[in-house]
Amino acid sequence: MTDGIDIKNEEDNSMVQQQDVEQSEPLNPEEMRADMEMMKERFAKLLLGEDMSGGGKGVSSALALSNAVTNLAASIFGEKGRLEPLAPERKARWRKEMDWILSVADHIVELVPAKQTSKDGTEMEVMVTRHRADMLVNIPGLHKLDAMLIETLNNFGQEKEFWYVSKNDVDGEESGQREDKWWHPIVKVPENGLSEKQLQWLHYQKESVNQVLKAAMNINAEVLSEIKIPESYIDSLPKNGRDTLGDSIYNSITVEYFDPIQFLASMDFSTEHKILDFKNRIEASVVIWRRKKIQKDARSSSWGTSVSVGKRELFEERAATVLLILKQHFPGLPQSTLDISKIQENRDVGLAILESYSRVLESLAYSVMSRIEDVLHADSLTRASSLARSRDVEHGCF
Repeated sequence: MTDGIDIKNEEDNSMVQQQDVEQSEPLNPEEMRADMEMMKERFAKLLLGEDMSGGGKGVSSALALSNAVTNLAASIFGEKGRLEPLAPERKARWRKEMDWILSVADHIVELVPAKQTSKDGTEMEVMVTRHRADMLVNIPGLHKLDAMLIETLNNFGQEKEFWYVSKNDVDGEESGQREDKWWHPIVKVPENGLSEKQLQWLHYQKESVNQVLKAAMNINAEVLSEIKIPESYIDSLPKNGRDTLGDSIYNSITVEYFDPIQFLASMDFSTEHKILDFKNRIEASVVIWRRKKIQKDARSSSWGTSVSVGKRELFEERAATVLLILKQHFPGLPQSTLDISKIQENRDVGLAILESYSRVLESLAYSVMSRIEDVLHADSLTRASSLARSRDVEHGCF
């Protein structure tokens, strides 16, 4: 159970079985041949680490799989500008090519001890293979989240109470569009706003997608925590927390009485760039303080010893708390420097699949939820405008 969503597949733990998939029409021989050729091309690219020249300059298998999932999601979903069902051909391609990629997961196993009885009745302990535990749990869960998001998009197929118009067809002042969404089509609703039934339904859809978002974020965070921090990232860090945070942030975190909510409220988060820069600094400070904590011989460490171990642990806990709140408050942020470094240097194919799959679902869920919020925002502006007009009429202002 993750944030109210039961992601356990009780009936079938198959690594590649898609949840709630409609029965597809059987392929004719020509389509089967085309699919086979495409599959060969995809797997050849993965085996060569994306270096189709065969020159040995490709990336690792883990990164190639991660890139394959990321690129597939980008080509299928893109930047969701409106709430509408996924085109059948796109949906079919998503499921087909994800099944190809996830077929790799069927061969990620671990050795575990098991009892075996020989013909003469002797019982002995042997090692047998089974699907790796993290894959066994998370792949079916991600399948379910995937199916829930596709189903949510399908629910928006017959909308009559809101629609979209091109931004070129509406005056900028009249569009009511939020500044951070200027490139999206503009949402329009009836002049008196949405009906109560429609509003309730939209809020229900938003909450459902929010639960998917939280579940995908949790899986992604858990997987990223399992990936070792690359030495190249560690080598790039300053030697102490003050240098990476800057005096102002460092002094705020190291005060005697610390309130993370009040601290975050005092920060300048006016742009995405500033938020991401702040996140990078906080993550770096957590890594620095955590590494200092596990140093066996502080004197031989090149990291410096100006702060006591107890205080360093306290500062690390505070920074980690700030980081957690920040991620929850800004779920749509781009990847941090640490995340990118982990993904690029990771060599575990299983973790690469889980990380990339959960990340693209997290991104899609955030995008869908943002589009629902666009509709609710347009409705609130329309209602306010309608109320203002009613008041003008009541007071004889025509």
